[in-house]
Amino acid sequence: MCTQEAFRAQRSQLVELLASGSLEGFESILDWLLSWEVLSWEDYEGLSLPGQPLSRLARRLLDTVWDKGVWGCQQLIAAVQEVQSDSASPTLTPRGRWDPRSPHPARDLQSHRPAIVRRLYSHVEGVLELAQARGFISPYECDEIKLPIFTSSQRARRLLDLATVKANGLAAFLLQHVPELPGPLTLPFEGMYVEKYISKLRTTVSAQSRFLSTYDGTENLCLEEIYTENVLQVQTEVGVTGPPQQSPAPLGLGELFSARGHLNEDADTVLVVGEAGSGKSTLLQRLHLLWAAGRGFQEFLVVFSFSCRQLQCVAKPLSVRTLLFEHCCWPDLGQEDVFQFLLDCPDRVLLTFDGFDEFRFKFTDHERHCSPTDPTSVQNLLFNLLQGNLLKNARKVLTSRPDAVSTLLRKYVRTELHLKGFSEDGIELYLRKRHREPGVADRLIRLLKETSTLHGLCHLPVFAWMVSKCHQELLLQGGGSPKTTTDMYLLFLQHLLPHASPPNSAPHTLGPGLLRGRLPSLLHLGRLAFWGLGVSCYVFSARQLQAAQVDEEDISLGFLVRAQRVVPGSAPSLEFLHITFQCFFAAFYLALSADVTPSSLRHLFSCRRTGSSPLATLLPALCVPGPRCKEGSVEALLQEAEPHNLQITAAFLAGLLSQEHRGLLAQCRASEKALRRRQARARWCLARSLRRHFRSIPPALPGEAKSMHAMPEFIWLIRSLYELREERLAREAVRGLRVEHLKLTFCSVGPAECAALAFVLRHLRQPVALQLDHNSVGDIGVEQLLPCLHVCKALYLRDNNISDRGICKLVEHALHCERLQKLALFNNKLTDGCAQSMARLLECRRNFLALRLGNNHITSAGAQVLARGLRANASLQFLGFWGNKVGDKGAQALAEAVGNHRSLRWLSLVGNNIGSVGAKALALMLEKNVVLEELCLEENHLRDEGVCSLAEGLTRNSSLKVLKLSNNCVTYHGAQALLQALERNGSILEVWLRGNTLSPEEIERLSHRDPRLLL
Repeated sequence: MCTQEAFRAQRSQLVELLASGSLEGFESILDWLLSWEVLSWEDYEGLSLPGQPLSRLARRLLDTVWDKGVWGCQQLIAAVQEVQSDSASPTLTPRGRWDPRSPHPARDLQSHRPAIVRRLYSHVEGVLELAQARGFISPYECDEIKLPIFTSSQRARRLLDLATVKANGLAAFLLQHVPELPGPLTLPFEGMYVEKYISKLRTTVSAQSRFLSTYDGTENLCLEEIYTENVLQVQTEVGVTGPPQQSPAPLGLGELFSARGHLNEDADTVLVVGEAGSGKSTLLQRLHLLWAAGRGFQEFLVVFSFSCRQLQCVAKPLSVRTLLFEHCCWPDLGQEDVFQFLLDCPDRVLLTFDGFDEFRFKFTDHERHCSPTDPTSVQNLLFNLLQGNLLKNARKVLTSRPDAVSTLLRKYVRTELHLKGFSEDGIELYLRKRHREPGVADRLIRLLKETSTLHGLCHLPVFAWMVSKCHQELLLQGGGSPKTTTDMYLLFLQHLLPHASPPNSAPHTLGPGLLRGRLPSLLHLGRLAFWGLGVSCYVFSARQLQAAQVDEEDISLGFLVRAQRVVPGSAPSLEFLHITFQCFFAAFYLALSADVTPSSLRHLFSCRRTGSSPLATLLPALCVPGPRCKEGSVEALLQEAEPHNLQITAAFLAGLLSQEHRGLLAQCRASEKALRRRQARARWCLARSLRRHFRSIPPALPGEAKSMHAMPEFIWLIRSLYELREERLAREAVRGLRVEHLKLTFCSVGPAECAALAFVLRHLRQPVALQLDHNSVGDIGVEQLLPCLHVCKALYLRDNNISDRGICKLVEHALHCERLQKLALFNNKLTDGCAQSMARLLECRRNFLALRLGNNHITSAGAQVLARGLRANASLQFLGFWGNKVGDKGAQALAEAVGNHRSLRWLSLVGNNIGSVGAKALALMLEKNVVLEELCLEENHLRDEGVCSLAEGLTRNSSLKVLKLSNNCVTYHGAQALLQALERNGSILEVWLRGNTLSPEEIERLSHRDPRLLL
């Protein structure tokens, strides 16, 4: 029994216990105390103040419970024990009877609060949408609950809090609806050994995933408190024809196994691709934590996690059983029963494999292995798991950088998802979570917004973390913010090196003295990093460290951290903070080591693509062999390294050899002459690679503009040029580019790549159409592109997460770029807020030809503003408004503006909720307009009344060639009106009526009346 005296004696320990956990744990304790009626509603509100330190809330809770007497103190201890046990979800009847039609729904929701919060966790978004649709909550209340700063549990609690104070039936709705939500699945049979194994596995996974170990390993952060959602989307298929489709909406982590975007229905593997540092490992860690805590992915009874960089170190043959039990979690009892359960119920099993790009073995499906008990090589085991030859129907999640995924591997992928890094809001949220000290996050965010290049780098979480770690150097020392990737990594050197030096002995900036004093250690790390890249080794044993002459002093710098044990019982090993740091140190070694000759750098800057063709592999064996590189030499290691790692290393080397940093390296002991020779070789290799790339562009077809679809190596070469920061080389590089259309779609172009593109493309002599569809440009990337806007005759930015802010900046700049005549901005986040800028563009630019704004969020108000600009324009030929919400009022405004327009040839208002009123306005426009050739009105609500009006307009029109009216609820009556109009109109060529309310007999009858009617 807990007495008040004992409770008071343990106060300091209780404060420490409550404050040392996560906010989620504290709020879970409040859930239990509310459900047991220990806390009143007023008590709860006083303990739920946002922004308060957890220690202060803990003390306030202890004071509140103390006033409740002995019983209250005992109940608090019980609540803490409930939360610490972290057991399976509580049942929906923790005390009393669950009555969906209770006369006191708010009271019952409070009694069952812990169970309801857990049940709502994975379904809160859907419940909110349903509650809003039924009128229980307003859109404003829904948006407030869905704010990204709240976790799913907090959103569930805010919904329950709202139900307590609203008297409109929300509480009764939740009381009836929550029991219908899917709950955690139960075992298909009672198995004591299996249950114990699952319990042990949950505990193990929870311990491994509860804390986020930072890249430098110096701090452990509670994942629940620091995790920030990344932009995750289904990878759009390349080359899909037909009308523009709505871009895939960002997914929540809980939608990882949703039914959308299946490439192969029979496959079991979900592939998550993202650039180095985009947060793939953290995403998997979050998945593991949600499963272990019983708050997500409960369709799986067991989850096994593996790291590919560690698996490749396993030399002995493995079976499935050995892999799962020895390398993940060993069953204490009943190994045979547990393994048989896994074989019998593979659909309840999830396996995650992180970092396939760091697995040195190339994927192949040549060697089939189907026995779960027979051992085979680790690579063959992994490949057959991914193919489904082993543990078929068990789900697998594989993460990788895009370039490491071959076409062959994609054959066995069910869904491919793209992790694009932080949004702008995500960057700000992450920094606020990292810096809770007053004012620090605000100053850091203000600095980022004032420095667009640095802001652009931070969309990758690894850069956001580096900015967070170096915030004192960025805020206090001034001297200019980093502009390139190399700048940022040198700043990180400036951050770590003084911490490893004796007190008061190191300067505060990265000057020659600081770098020269640590040069031997940095070169030792560089040698290790470079050797590791050459042999695809990322985890280093004590023997390998000794071979590279890396000693304790070198390790103390902080760039090597302890890796997880590869093999149970093996000696501890080390790894670099991140793969990008390994590439940086390899570049440092190539720049300063006396063992590196300038001529060897040609292997670094050659365009060697991943996944070479079989012919390219066969040719060397058929030709006369040239001189072979000595094994272990710089040339041999460069030839053996993975291309995606070489590209990062090459960009770093270009940055280190730039004029801005070459002086720093020269003062560190390096020969100025040697550095100049290496810089000259790097310049020559870059220029040669670009010339070869341009020469590979096929000639234009007769009558067509010459276009180039850039390959991934083009982006890398441009990034390397940008790191080198030589205007003359950039000018020379594009001198040989003779294309009118440059396509960079699906090339993972983010803000940093936009800065590099602008640096190089602004030197083009001839205007070019720049197509950047399906990338991650965003508002920051748009700002980075502005310096090259004057050479663009067209700019395509489909599906790039761009908002009004980015477009307003773009338009402001475009007003002074006479060459720019076309803008394609569909599938973004544009609203009425950008309409004024667009109207001004049409008013001021008298040679502007095409504006496509489809699939955004523009309403009638925005359409009316844009119509004013359209009236003052006499050049526009194409206007795309499909997939917005202009309605009848917007259609009327646009119709009035187009009526007397003398250049517009194509107008699309597909899917804009236009009815008969808007159709009448468009019909009057057809009577006046003499140049419009195509009018697209599919997916609206025209019905017969609107179609009859359009038919009347057609009788007085002689310019329209195509009228598209599919999917408009048109009946036989409307179709007959169109047929009568066609009899009096000889200029129109096609009228689309597919997908309307016509019977097969009516379609047959109408199709014989006039072939121009397309049914």
